[in-house]
Amino acid sequence: MKLTVFTEYTLRTLLDLASQQGRLVTVADIARRHDMAKHHLNKVVHQLGLSGVVRTVRGRNGGIVLALRPADINLGKVVRASEPHFHMTACFDGGQHDCPYALACGLQGVLARASNAFLAELDNVTLADLLPQLPASGLPRNRFDQVIQLVTSD
Repeated sequence: MKLTVFTEYTLRTLLDLASQQGRLVTVADIARRHDMAKHHLNKVVHQLGLSGVVRTVRGRNGGIVLALRPADINLGKVVRASEPHFHMTACFDGGQHDCPYALACGLQGVLARASNAFLAELDNVTLADLLPQLPASGLPRNRFDQVIQLVTSD
C-alpha cells in the first residue's frame, strides 16, 4: 500500500509544526525545508485548517500552528481524513463489478484485513509519539525523511 503525496505532505507538515514548539510557521518555510511543492502544500494546510488540526493566522506576521496538542493528534484519523479511499484493488470500489473472480475470490477478504491492520496500527500512534525522535530546533531533512519513510513505506 502506498499513501498519496497529499497524505505524505500532511504528515510532514504536522511533524514540522510539532517540532516548532507552538511557533507560527509559514507554508513557504515548510515547503523550502522539506522540498515540497508549495501549491500542493497550500491544499494540505487548507484541509488541516478545516479539520481543526491546525490554526491559520492571516496577515504579514501570519502562519500556521498546531491547534491541538501533539498527543491529541491520532495518525490513524489523520490518514483516514487525507486519503481519498483505501481501495487496494478495484473490487474494493462499490461501483466496480467487472472482476471475473468476484464469486470465488478470497483475496478481497485478505486485503481488507491487511488494510484494517494497517489503519489499526496507525490508530495506536499520536503525533507526540514521534516527537522524541525529532530535535527541538526543527527537522533536518535526512532524519525527517527517515520518519516519513517509516509511516509511508509501501
